Amino acid sequence: MTPEESFAEFYAAWKDPCLRAVVASGTDRATAEEAVAEAFSRAWASWPKVSRHPAPSAWIVRTALNHRVSRWRRTRREVALTTEIADGVIALNAAHPERDDLLRAVAALPRRQREVVALRMFLDLDTQRTAEALDLSPGTVTAHLHRALAALRATLSPDLEACS
Repeated sequence: MTPEESFAEFYAAWKDPCLRAVVASGTDRATAEEAVAEAFSRAWASWPKVSRHPAPSAWIVRTALNHRVSRWRRTRREVALTTEIADGVIALNAAHPERDDLLRAVAALPRRQREVVALRMFLDLDTQRTAEALDLSPGTVTAHLHRALAALRATLSPDLEACS
């Protein structure tokens, strides 16, 4: 398989999951699309190296998140989490309306918890790879995931939380 074919196959398989992960981390859809496109273009430029990465999709998401932060630093404006971001997450899954509540709940989590949930749950990375992608310790990833899941349970199943 040529490098072009290999990259095309990777792009086709991972473009949407990576975009969902970046949007779920608290980025509005337009910024996420720009960041993911930039990350994929950087991946293409370094495809021989990126293709050997243990988790190329995590590399894409981390690069997109870094691009988002760099863009924020250049503009020096902080964008608050709004319903626009939550709506962007929902728009990605319009084919599955039963996920609306879950995606809104994820969008309401603090930034680091959203990022951990996006990488652990949406991209199915293990704790170690998530920690490496977010430049955190594995224990911190576990703590953020535990807090995020507790918040999601409380939000999505308040009746079950009252019983325990």
